[in-house]
Amino acid sequence: MLWGATAIFGVTVLLALYAALRPRTTSNRAPVGQLLIGGGLIAPGLVIILLLAYGVRAGNAMLPNDASAFRVHVTAQQWRWTAQYPDGEPTGQPVDNRIVIPAGRPIHLTVKSIDVIHSFWVPRLGGKIDAVPGHENTIRLQADEPGIYRGLCAEFCGDRHAHMFMEVEALDESAFAARFKQVTP
Repeated sequence: MLWGATAIFGVTVLLALYAALRPRTTSNRAPVGQLLIGGGLIAPGLVIILLLAYGVRAGNAMLPNDASAFRVHVTAQQWRWTAQYPDGEPTGQPVDNRIVIPAGRPIHLTVKSIDVIHSFWVPRLGGKIDAVPGHENTIRLQADEPGIYRGLCAEFCGDRHAHMFMEVEALDESAFAARFKQVTP
């Protein structure tokens, strides 16, 4: 996306310089119709198609296979986040506004809301998705390094919205195995 935006900016600057520095005569004016169709329809259309192709490919690469993905169900409610783990539970008391995940593995998060629209966002892990009442949305994240990743609700959800933070705690495999008791089928 950065390279695409840089290329578009560079072409725009070159066209602006060309238009500003060329000699002005009425015989070398470009037809307006060609400029509108080429610069207003064809060029943006090609850029959008290329970026869409790149985005679809990158999105598919992020899809974890079912065997390696760790699953978490996150529920938003004014003004807190709760996590449920279908594959087991962390030892100790469940903590609101904290999600425990393994580092280095893809995470399959299912997000929903009980009351109003919220937006699940952990900036350092990338991706943001809305939690909509009556609907489940899925996002896939991965914490490459162990640590605490702060997240927040990025959708205004009421008078205490500014206090609706969360923490994603990513643990290395040994710490995760010690802290997380697996459900045996």
